[in-house]
Amino acid sequence: MPRRIFRSLMAVCILLSGFTSAALAGDDYDMASAVEKALRDNQGVVSSGAARDAAEEGRKSARGAFGPALSTTYGYKRLDEKPVTFGRELDNDTYTWTMGVRQPLFTGFNILSTYQKAALEKDRKEAELSKTRLTLALAVQQAFLTYLKAQQDVRSANDALVRLRDQLKVTQAFYDVGLRPRLDVLQAEVDLSKAETDFIKAENALDTQKARLNTLLALPVETASSFSGTLEYRPFTRPFEACLEQAYRQRPDMHMAAKAIEIAGKDTTIASSGYYPQVSAGFDWATQGDHPEASGSTLDRTGYTQWSTNVTASMNVFEWGRTYYGVQQAKQIESKVRADEANLRQEIAYEVKSRLLAISESGKRIVVAHKALDQAHEAYRMALARYQAQVGTNTDVLDAQAKLTAAEAGLTGAKADYLVALAQLYASLGELRPDLSGS
Repeated sequence: MPRRIFRSLMAVCILLSGFTSAALAGDDYDMASAVEKALRDNQGVVSSGAARDAAEEGRKSARGAFGPALSTTYGYKRLDEKPVTFGRELDNDTYTWTMGVRQPLFTGFNILSTYQKAALEKDRKEAELSKTRLTLALAVQQAFLTYLKAQQDVRSANDALVRLRDQLKVTQAFYDVGLRPRLDVLQAEVDLSKAETDFIKAENALDTQKARLNTLLALPVETASSFSGTLEYRPFTRPFEACLEQAYRQRPDMHMAAKAIEIAGKDTTIASSGYYPQVSAGFDWATQGDHPEASGSTLDRTGYTQWSTNVTASMNVFEWGRTYYGVQQAKQIESKVRADEANLRQEIAYEVKSRLLAISESGKRIVVAHKALDQAHEAYRMALARYQAQVGTNTDVLDAQAKLTAAEAGLTGAKADYLVALAQLYASLGELRPDLSGS
């Protein structure tokens, strides 16, 4: 009996592990599909979208202030003694029902400015959503390019490992027949150990970047997703002036700054409304009685009903400078956001220029790295041939191997840096390009 229970438990565990493996199975992504997945499911974008929708509801709420407001009340009161009128004793229960309509006629532009401010806030949140999408797309692209670089680093580390293992075999064989000293074998073993350590680090960096990409794509961190792509060179030839003009015109934070200035202006108008009278019209209707229907008393079933209309103008004449200082505060805030907008323009100009310089620098590095890699391959081939012909040293081979690995890493790093700089430039221009294509 215990054995049967144990087998059942083992079967359940195997079944659950199968479900877990299926749940963690991932899809295949290239850069474009990874960006699109993140833009669709990332909670940061969902949060910004909810903020945009909330601002739209706030605009609709502010629009309601233009129309008339209807209010009603219903009350009950009981006296401790019955009242007497013209010798008649009345009921000591009183029911009251009132209705009122209020329509603002002039509020010193308060209602209009409040609505316009709510509409501008909605537009600002829309721009904020666009900025969140751009920022997230850039983060995914940078993580994706870092992942591709890590893949290349793993391949390069593995190639170095294979070369050093082969070199150790050759050196050991030479040592066994007395052609090389024990020192050469020890040097080869040390370099092989270092290469194994580098390979382990490269694999860990690759796994870390995969976890980062899963996080950005709103996937479980252990998902076995597959990310494929190449560090392909993509030329960029637009001049600085065209890039800067586009950045000023298209960047979401520039739109946000413009809306902030307009919102600050509306706040100034709202604060200034205290200088004007507030005019409104109203209509009131009321009925009362000694029964729940509030339609008079038992002596007069049709009485106790009245209505009235009115137009009211009110104005605060003196408030110890409350309105004046409120207006001054709003004006200072408006000056602040204008200064922030001017500073943002300066920062954008620097950002675009620095991205263009980074693209130029990494593009030149790619050319130099290609040449260096060809030279490193040839140097390693010659050092290995000389060593095998017994006219070169083991140190020459190990040194050439290290330079070859460094040249491979240099080319991979230059390609990745170029594409990262290109992704950052597109983000600086306010362009959403999931695959970094030029069209």
